[in-house]
Amino acid sequence: QVQLVESGGGLVQAGGSLRLSCTASGVIFSIYAMAWYRQPPGKERELVAAISSGRSTYYAASVKDRFTISRDNAKNTVYLEMNSLKPEDTAVYSCAARRGSADYYPSYDYWGQGTQVTVSS
Repeated sequence: QVQLVESGGGLVQAGGSLRLSCTASGVIFSIYAMAWYRQPPGKERELVAAISSGRSTYYAASVKDRFTISRDNAKNTVYLEMNSLKPEDTAVYSCAARRGSADYYPSYDYWGQGTQVTVSS
């Protein structure tokens, strides 16, 4: 049974930083592509960043140069380092997984429950 568990969300002031973590179980983590999505209040879910099994990365234009995705295969964990946070980054952030080697996919097979990130102005 595949499980993804996120942590690290919270309340932060604009300009601050947070690091999200997502730990996977029930998968051979190293062969899975991982991604972070977010869903702002009243809006659709959007892809934020993704990392392939080979560590190639993809970023949405809105977060490029502010967010960094990384993975630690020994810990079955993917991270999202978020810097220079803005109020518009407020959302529920979820991690996702899919077996494969592409940088990112249009859909993912497994999802975490999400963690709330709130950025105050």
